Amino acid sequence: MDFKDYYKILGVEPTADDKTLKTAYRKLARKYHPDVSKEKGAEDKFKEANEAYEVLSSAEKRAEYDDIRKYGQQGRPFQGPPGWQSRGGAGAGDGGFDSTGDFSEFFSSIFGNRAQQGGRAYSNGRRGQDVEMELPVFLEETLSTESKQVSFKVPQHGAGGQRMPDITKTLNVKIPAGVTDGERIRLKGQGAPGAGGGENGDLYLTVRLAPHPKFDVEGHDLIITVPLAPWEAALGAKIAVPTLTGKINLTIRPDSQTGQRLRVKGNGLLNKQGQRGDLYAQLKVVMPKSTDDAAKVLWEKLADTAAFDPRAQWSN
Repeated sequence: MDFKDYYKILGVEPTADDKTLKTAYRKLARKYHPDVSKEKGAEDKFKEANEAYEVLSSAEKRAEYDDIRKYGQQGRPFQGPPGWQSRGGAGAGDGGFDSTGDFSEFFSSIFGNRAQQGGRAYSNGRRGQDVEMELPVFLEETLSTESKQVSFKVPQHGAGGQRMPDITKTLNVKIPAGVTDGERIRLKGQGAPGAGGGENGDLYLTVRLAPHPKFDVEGHDLIITVPLAPWEAALGAKIAVPTLTGKINLTIRPDSQTGQRLRVKGNGLLNKQGQRGDLYAQLKVVMPKSTDDAAKVLWEKLADTAAFDPRAQWSN
């Protein structure tokens, strides 16, 4: 099935408040209502607007949808996180704003028969316990389309409520594009099982970006310190610089300075839109650890010839 971006359908930003959502919905409803519009495809657009507003106008559904939205793009086949399939099961048409407004397979797979402003089917059972864990993620993994295997302990209870030994559960988790350190990911229904027909708890993963030996992280940009010999900084050079996906050739201009940053576009981390930030090569001039007599003579000659005082501004 195709993913539906309800924000794009209503033409609003993900930060839109309730008033903005309602205004956008009413505008589209007036434009595409089947009794008014003769435009081709108007009925389908009207149903999409109904469905989008049904989700985004409910705080509960909107929060659940925002968790799912990280994994899909409008109009493309959808593969959600583990457990998202368990949210549905009711089929389309279980509710809505209008008798013509059947819900899509995408909606039903997530929300089932929960419609009309966050209504929810409850049972007499007890909901399962949520599970929290930290998920270490290497910077390289944030660029990968491969799933990451995660194992965690799930608490179990017997029919009488007595505590049973934990079980180990393993999932393959796709890291959402643009994930940041400290971000919390919810996997619906992957926590402890419910009792007496109650729904399962959820699994919450807190992302921890593992420190990298070469790169520092600033938002979605990466910073790498590039050591330069004094003559490379003075004369210029072409050097190989590592990135997360291989090496690139970087041109160092003559008379470069320590602390100078060179921007390498598109070699950073992914953002939420699937675009990559930049890599900044920060130059650092380093001296040889030891100097033989011949090199020392050359340094002395350079000192005499250059007539350069790095502290000249102190005399002002």
